[in-house]
Amino acid sequence: MFGFGGRSFAPENDIPDLAGKVIFVTGARTPSKGEAAVEEIRKAAPSVNITYLNLDLCSFKSISAAAQEFRLRSTRLDILMNNAGIMATPLAETEEGYESQFGTNHMGHALLVKELLPTLLSTAQEKGSDVRIVNLTSEGHNLAPRPQGVILDMAELKEYGPWARYGQSKLANILYTKELAKQYPSITSVAVHPGLILTDLYRPYQEDSMILRYGLKILGPLLMADVSTGALNQLWAAVGTRSEVISGTYYTPIGKGSSGSNWAQKSDLARELWDWTEKELSSKGY
Repeated sequence: MFGFGGRSFAPENDIPDLAGKVIFVTGARTPSKGEAAVEEIRKAAPSVNITYLNLDLCSFKSISAAAQEFRLRSTRLDILMNNAGIMATPLAETEEGYESQFGTNHMGHALLVKELLPTLLSTAQEKGSDVRIVNLTSEGHNLAPRPQGVILDMAELKEYGPWARYGQSKLANILYTKELAKQYPSITSVAVHPGLILTDLYRPYQEDSMILRYGLKILGPLLMADVSTGALNQLWAAVGTRSEVISGTYYTPIGKGSSGSNWAQKSDLARELWDWTEKELSSKGY
């Protein structure tokens, strides 16, 4: 399969003892899928204390409520893995009026980080702590709108196609991570590309295109990784040796630091996005 190399990482051997650590992972698109995932994990690891929180990244109200529920349940947070996302979806808006991919993949997770920062920072002050934020991005960030890379005028952004809008959301994940690392140095914040993974994200396109449907069926297993392999880079970023996981870095599989696109290297663009995001969240009361 293409795109996998770098470091050797075998979860069964390389994940350290996580006893006492609290981990928050976004991912399930529906409560039924979330509950199903929880049950699957409980069967595989009965001793793990795991809970599903209802969280809709398209809704600031839902995100804030989920964060509040988490804070009632736990006073610490060691790893925040912002794993959820949507890809090349039809034009739509979030509850707050953001283009749906930018709103879900960037704005929703940015609010979640902001809501959980007090707990993350408090945990980071504890002796022996190693607090991390892992933001899932993609090499698809190279598809961001040209020549700007990031368009903060939602009306203008909506004039672009689904893949350009997806590219912007993934570029935003990298830029936001870089500035997050600068703003909060006590937390290790990284952005990771999982690789080319055969997941349900491609299902809508398979339904619309016979060529893609049969192409993925035949070539997918040869060219794309399965979900377990696709999780390796983010697992490494979450639990790999502290000296090897460098805050503010964009990693491709597995653990390979990458500069990303020219846009991804622009510190001024990262700061512009950060300031705009903070202003937007503040204007919505967060």
